[in-house]
Amino acid sequence: MNDSMTTPAVILCRPQLGENIGAAARAMNNFGLTDLRLVAPRDPWPNEKAYAMAVTARPILDEAKLYDTLHDALADLNVVYATTARDRGITKEIITPVEAAKRLRKARPGDKTGLLFGNERAGLENDDVSLADCVITIPTAEFASLNLGQAVLLCCYEYFKAEDDTPRARVEHGPMHRKPTREELFQLFEHLEGELTRSGFLFPPDKVGHMTRAIRATVHRAKLTYQEVQTLRGMIVALAKGKHRVVKD
Repeated sequence: MNDSMTTPAVILCRPQLGENIGAAARAMNNFGLTDLRLVAPRDPWPNEKAYAMAVTARPILDEAKLYDTLHDALADLNVVYATTARDRGITKEIITPVEAAKRLRKARPGDKTGLLFGNERAGLENDDVSLADCVITIPTAEFASLNLGQAVLLCCYEYFKAEDDTPRARVEHGPMHRKPTREELFQLFEHLEGELTRSGFLFPPDKVGHMTRAIRATVHRAKLTYQEVQTLRGMIVALAKGKHRVVKD
């Protein structure tokens, strides 16, 4: 993210339930957004239920800004995307949360941006949507309307993910699950190939080289950990010696 770029403000327009305000703050906190703006909330503010739901995101509620009108809440923003699940009959570009996140990340240096959400009962009114640059609609399988906290969570997550460099997949390794050294792999190869030779598996002699290389390639593709190498060597020993455990009923 550009040093001069601020994270999007989250504007909740006429929210009704303190629990949903708290859930929105929690979602913001999880994904690095801090500017929460409340427009004419139904219940008095501060709200105990919002704080109970926010848990560790309470500082966001402490700093939340309260506005009487949506115009005031949006006044200092350069780019605003409104979320709605319904066709409002207004000529507006409709984008997904993924596309919105990409565009917000590419905002011009110095631009202040915002994500606008309606209330739990009816969402945003047409006049509210008319103040935004475009509309975000979250794709769903059937029922299009989402809980307010869920909608904020999804949009905040996509914004975070758009510039997140967390590996798409990884394996957590403890001390015994480190990668083996080459020497430890060589010992595995020597052990396995020795027993396969003694068992008669590596035969005839003119194919031993090809078979050995295929076995080693298989081991490499498995990307074994040190612990797995040691386990395999134990298995080889047990099979070679014909060791049997007596299992008692």
